[in-house]
Order: sequence, then C-alpha cells, then structure tokens
Amino acid sequence: MNPTVQAITATTGSAQRRAIAKAITLLESTRADHRAQADELLTALLPHTGRSLRLGISGVPGVGKSTFIETLGVYLIERGHRVAVLAIDPSSTVSGGSILGDKTRMERLSSLEQAYIRPSPSSGTLGGVAEKTREAMLVCEAAGYDVVLVETVGVGQSETAVSGMTDMFVLLQLPNAGDDLQAIKKGVMELADLVVINKADIEPAAAIRAQAQIKSALRLLGQQGNPEHMRHDAQQWHPDVIRISGLKGEGLDEFWSCVTRFRDLQTANGKLAARRQQQARAWMGALIDSGLKAAFHQHPAVRASLAAVTEQVTRGLLPPSTAARQLLAAAGFAATAM
Repeated sequence: MNPTVQAITATTGSAQRRAIAKAITLLESTRADHRAQADELLTALLPHTGRSLRLGISGVPGVGKSTFIETLGVYLIERGHRVAVLAIDPSSTVSGGSILGDKTRMERLSSLEQAYIRPSPSSGTLGGVAEKTREAMLVCEAAGYDVVLVETVGVGQSETAVSGMTDMFVLLQLPNAGDDLQAIKKGVMELADLVVINKADIEPAAAIRAQAQIKSALRLLGQQGNPEHMRHDAQQWHPDVIRISGLKGEGLDEFWSCVTRFRDLQTANGKLAARRQQQARAWMGALIDSGLKAAFHQHPAVRASLAAVTEQVTRGLLPPSTAARQLLAAAGFAATAM
C-alpha cells in the first residue's frame, strides 16, 4: 500500500493529520509531476471514500458561518462524530494572497483531536469554493471523518458551486436580510436544502418574521421549479427554515435533527446516491473544461500569436470573435459554436 494512503486510512492522531495535510497540499499543487502523483493518490483513496455526510454551509459575509461551524463541530464531536472542516478563504484580486485565518477563529474546535480544519484559498475560482475542494473532501472521508463541513467564502446569490459537491446545502441568513421580494429572488435560495436564520437571539421578532418570509419564498420557488416540494409527501424532503444562535449554541438539536432526517429520507428514496453520481459526472466535465483551457494556453501556436492578436483586438483592428476563432483554429480546436 502507498505509505501516504496507509497513513491516511490506517493511522490516527498527529501522524494521520500530517498525512492529510501533505495530501491536500499535493492536490493543490499545479506542478505536472505533482498532478500525476495526486491522481494516483486519489485513485488509491477512492475505495475508502463515500461514507461521510457532506454538508455545504454558505451565506453572506458576517452571517456567522465560522462561529456556527465551530459550535456545530464541538456539538457533533461531543456526540461521537469526527468532523473535518474545509474552509475556503477569498483570495485578493490584487495580490492573490489569502488570510487563511479560519483555524484561529475556530479555536475551541481546532484544539480537539477529533476535528480537522483545513483553510484553502479560493485562488480566483468562482462559486465560493476552491478548485481542489472536492479532492480534499475525499481525503478527509478516507481518513474516517464521518461529517465533512465545507464553508464557502461569503457568497452572493449566484455563487452556488458548493451545492454541486455536497449532500446537503445549508444557507445561513440574517434576521434582517431584506424584504419579501429579496427572499424570493432566484439563485442561491432555490438550491438550499435548509435555510438557517442565524443570530436569532439578537432580534427574536425579526428572526421570526424572516423565517415566515423565507418559508413562503421556498414554497413559491418549489412551485415554480420542483413540484415535489409542493406535495406533502412524507417520503420526500421539503426545504425547511429554522432559527438558531450559533454563538450561544441554541437550536443545534433542531438543526441536527433536520440534517439526519434529510439524510435518512434521501438515502431511502435513492436521491442521495443519484445526487452523488450526478456530481461525479459534473466534476469530470468541469475538469475536462479546465484541462482544455490549459491545453489551449500552452499550445505553441497560441503562445506564439496570442500577444499579437491581443494587440490587434486592443487597437480595434480585429473583432474579438474573429480573434478567438483564429486562436482556437491555431490550437486545432473547431470554433463552430462561436
């Protein structure tokens, strides 16, 4: 067995944590030789994956994601779970750097042996996650963490990639997040499996009002997009809205009850397995797109002519569409769709 695979799957404690950290660092590397090693590692780890609950947690900046995740992580560990947290930190568009300070913000959780926290930079990847979040999740699953929490960067209405890589998508909202119209805007809201009104202890009346508004919005979105949400079928999951206080730990019993009920229902009706299969296909497609883009930019003919063609476009001598077709043709790609 590969020593790294053995360290991840057959050990515990600090030795396993070091192996996990090295594996994720290898996955995040852009070197070609490291990429080949990472592919080999993932293939070896794959039989040990798939037995964890993957929970995506998103919300606007300031909604209290880190506080909620720390409180939830401690709550789960006290009940016998092992918890891995993959926290995505936004990268600067100017310097490219990230603070990666989530471990310091989760001081209680990071000190527990049954927890593993890995902050990663978004590095320009859209959707609120990092490029290698899916691979990192598989490493944590192979290490025996039965709950994997993916914390996105502070996201808006269109950054929803985390819903395409987790079993359950949880959206955190603030009590005063907007009016009724704001609540029914499509985007991140219609993908949520569970909406959580955090900081409900600060303004209880506002939290109750927000809960009622969002419940109405979810019913409307379900009617427009998923008729199953409108039928009160006990064998189907209907997106719900609950109130909690991540700081005080209030409402965690209800939250975890919703999560386990979701998992049990989706497992029984086969939708959890179907969701993971669809996610695997989408993941493959995304990697193909990424690989084609990289191959295009590395093609010798493209590298030889890109600067000159870009200069012509900049000076208004060549339409961008024509330039794109010329470059694609130089790389051997058909541009019939343009």
